Amino acid sequence: MAGLYIHIPFCASRCIYCGFYSTTLSERRGDYVDALCREMKMTAGAGAFNRIGTIYLGGGTPSQLSPEQLQRLFTHIYNMYSVDAEAEITLECNPDDVTTDFARALKDLPINRVSMGAQTFSDERLRFLRRRHTASQVGDAVEKLRAADIQSISIDLMYGFPDESLEQWDADIAQALSLAPEHLSAYCLTIEEGTPLRRMLDNGAIRELDEETERAMYERLIDRLEAAGYVHYEISNFARRIVMKSGEPSVADYRSRHNSSYWDGTPYLGLGAAAHSYDGQARWWNVSSVEEYIRRVESGVAATEEKEQLDAAMRYNDLVMTALRTREGLSVEKVRTLFGVQFFDELIANARPHVDAGRLVVEQGSLRLTRRGLFVSDGVMADLMYVI
Repeated sequence: MAGLYIHIPFCASRCIYCGFYSTTLSERRGDYVDALCREMKMTAGAGAFNRIGTIYLGGGTPSQLSPEQLQRLFTHIYNMYSVDAEAEITLECNPDDVTTDFARALKDLPINRVSMGAQTFSDERLRFLRRRHTASQVGDAVEKLRAADIQSISIDLMYGFPDESLEQWDADIAQALSLAPEHLSAYCLTIEEGTPLRRMLDNGAIRELDEETERAMYERLIDRLEAAGYVHYEISNFARRIVMKSGEPSVADYRSRHNSSYWDGTPYLGLGAAAHSYDGQARWWNVSSVEEYIRRVESGVAATEEKEQLDAAMRYNDLVMTALRTREGLSVEKVRTLFGVQFFDELIANARPHVDAGRLVVEQGSLRLTRRGLFVSDGVMADLMYVI
């Protein structure tokens, strides 16, 4: 089954670190929803996307849409695509958008998972990021979502702020754990080109945190979450175990099925401005402009900006980059089966120095990053890739 991603680019304000396409043109929300429904009609029935197993509304800020607009989207999704009865359906939310009325409205929608950008529980650091919410609103939002019977909640955290201490990060982790989310994602603050944060760095207004402290923060994150019973299933993602009603132990957990599809090579269809798609043989992406996206779709023209056919080397590199991010790692037999002896031999040769150095380990026929390897994962992946 394929994944369906819908990009909702609207934000009430822009965060200083964000490098994703978004806009504050809230007056175009209605027209944009109309265009999304048209694009669904244009793409329905495509071979790789006949059956949908996960749906993810990301952004931007999808919770900026009204319940009525969300209902319209889901009505069209279910009319246009064959959605699995057990589909995981995620909505990204800002904590301050989760009012009592908004949470109640979710009961009338097929949403069964909410991903919420908390980032930090420090009001000072939230103001630095120019986030709209306060720290206390995160807990309030979780309480309202629980009351709306949302049983799968994910919280995003961020670490590596300028001058942030390990003790401050530890307090953020503790506050997040006190809310008992089913899933937690944590990312080191990255300074992207073209963002206000980059300009602040270039102007000397801030300094990047030192690498040693960032590494200690990541170590603390892993230790604290694993001690709390979370499964570290991807470099930046942690999921709680599912407790069976019978009380019996379970190997199942609350990992994001949609995001996991990106890492295991499952096809996904992206709708909306700047959305990306993948069918196993090619990647393509839509124009990064709400106005141009609406214009094209209303004219009956595909919103695709560019399409890239993937040769064997590109598909192999994608597999290395995504599989090594996961707890399961990269199956060497899968490499041999899909790409042949040449790629297999090169993989083994390139992996050997990292295995000898303790950055990779071979377990159950798969190459997997060790704890030491996690901190230099980008370099390890680059060494294993096929030079095109």
